[in-house]
Amino acid sequence: MTQTEVIIVGSGPTGLSCAIELKKVGIETLVFDKGCILNSIYNYPTHMTFFTTAEKLEIGGIPMTSMYEKPTRIEALKYYRRVAEYYQLRVRQYEKVEKILGDDGAFVVWTQDRFGREQAYGARKVILATGYYDQPNLLNVPGEDLPKVSHYYKEPHPFYDQDVAVVGGKNSAAIAALELYWAGARVTLIHRRAWLSDQIKYWIRPNLENRILSGEIKAYFNSWITEIRPDEIDVQTPEGKITLKNDFVLAMTGYHPDLEFLAGLGITLDPQTGRPYTD
Repeated sequence: MTQTEVIIVGSGPTGLSCAIELKKVGIETLVFDKGCILNSIYNYPTHMTFFTTAEKLEIGGIPMTSMYEKPTRIEALKYYRRVAEYYQLRVRQYEKVEKILGDDGAFVVWTQDRFGREQAYGARKVILATGYYDQPNLLNVPGEDLPKVSHYYKEPHPFYDQDVAVVGGKNSAAIAALELYWAGARVTLIHRRAWLSDQIKYWIRPNLENRILSGEIKAYFNSWITEIRPDEIDVQTPEGKITLKNDFVLAMTGYHPDLEFLAGLGITLDPQTGRPYTD
C-alpha cells in the first residue's frame, strides 16, 4: 500500500493551495481528482470570464497575469497548471476516492481509476477539497433525465435556431440567456421569483433586462417547469399551466456539495445549511 503524509481529495485551486502550503513546510501530499486537474474550472463555460481580478485567484505566491481586466477560464487553467508544475505537486487524475477508513493518524483511502482498478493508500491526515460543482440542484420533474436537459452551460453555438429554456435568475442563467440570444437561439427564461436576482453583476443585468422588456428574450417569473417532454415543456405560471415548444433545457439552478459522501465519512452536517459541525 502506498503511504503518504496527507491525502487531498480535489485538485481545484483550494486543493492545490493546500498541497503547496504543506509542501512549503516539508509535508508530503498526494492529490486525487475523479476528473482532470482543475476539473471544475475545466467544466466552466468555455469563454467564461471571472468576476474577480487576477490577483485574487493567485495561489502559492506566484503572480497571475491576464490580457484583460478580469482573467478568463483559459488563462486560469494555464496559470494553475503552471503553479502545479512549479511546485511539482503529485496529482492523481481520473482516480476517484470511493471510501476513507481508519482514524486520525492512520487513514486508508480507497480509490478507483477510470478503468475500474482499485487502489489503497495510507495517510496520516486527509483533506477534503471537493467543492460542489459536480452536484447540481435538480428540478425534480418528469423528463429531467432526457438528453436535451443539462445543468451545465458550455457555449451557445449548438443552440443556434433552437428553442431553449433557461431556468434560473442569477449570474449563470443571465449569461447563458444573453449568449444564447446573441448566437441566434430563441430563448425563454423561467424563474421562480418575481424578478431577476440582485446578485447579477451590474454590467450584465441591464443588458438582460432590456432584452426581456423588449420581448427579444421571453421571460416567465413566479414560474417553474412541471414536466419536460422531447419537443415541449409544461410551465406553471401565475396565470396557470402553459405548454411551450422546446428543444433544450438549461437548468442553471446552482450546485451543492456531495452531502451523502461527506455524511458517509462520519462528518456531521448541519441539516439546515449542509455545513459540517466543527469544534
